[in-house]
Amino acid sequence: MASLVTSRAPTKNDTAALRRLYFLRFAFASVWAVLMFATAHTLSPLSATLLVIYPLFDVACAAVDTRYAKASQGPVRGLYANIALSTLTTAGLAAAAASGIPAVLRVWGAWAISAGAVQLIVGALRRRRGMAGQWPMILSGAISTLAGTSFIAQAAKTDAFLGSPAAYAFLGGVFFLVSALRLGRADSTGGIRP
Repeated sequence: MASLVTSRAPTKNDTAALRRLYFLRFAFASVWAVLMFATAHTLSPLSATLLVIYPLFDVACAAVDTRYAKASQGPVRGLYANIALSTLTTAGLAAAAASGIPAVLRVWGAWAISAGAVQLIVGALRRRRGMAGQWPMILSGAISTLAGTSFIAQAAKTDAFLGSPAAYAFLGGVFFLVSALRLGRADSTGGIRP
């Protein structure tokens, strides 16, 4: 385990690449949440497509993040786990969409719990390496695990709708925005600080 965290410090280029990725994730989550919330009361072809696109985008972002982590000789196991979870979730949501909103909420909840746990671990490892923008990611991971539990509970209610995943995605995007801003602030002060 020690070999995962005793690598070179991230460079300004590494940090700039991560910031761009976080800004992109914020923008995508914001647009996705608006579209999903507009279709939240029914499981239409549009909402089903949106549901499948979200974890696919997460796979793409995690793949980019993995390249960044490899370049800085950082931990990649958690990112590989995230790619696997999001890929499985994509398939799970495609299948659940045929069964209705409660099934979708259960799959989304399981994903939120597992992805939140991975995010907590990756954020904590990066924090140990001295990257300032990781506190929001750690907090986001903790919130994700709690939100996932609430999605599963909401699936049992008769008035279940897809507004909660939309709000969850937007909040996650805000955490990416905060992380990007913190990383920028750390770069402008001449160092990456906790």
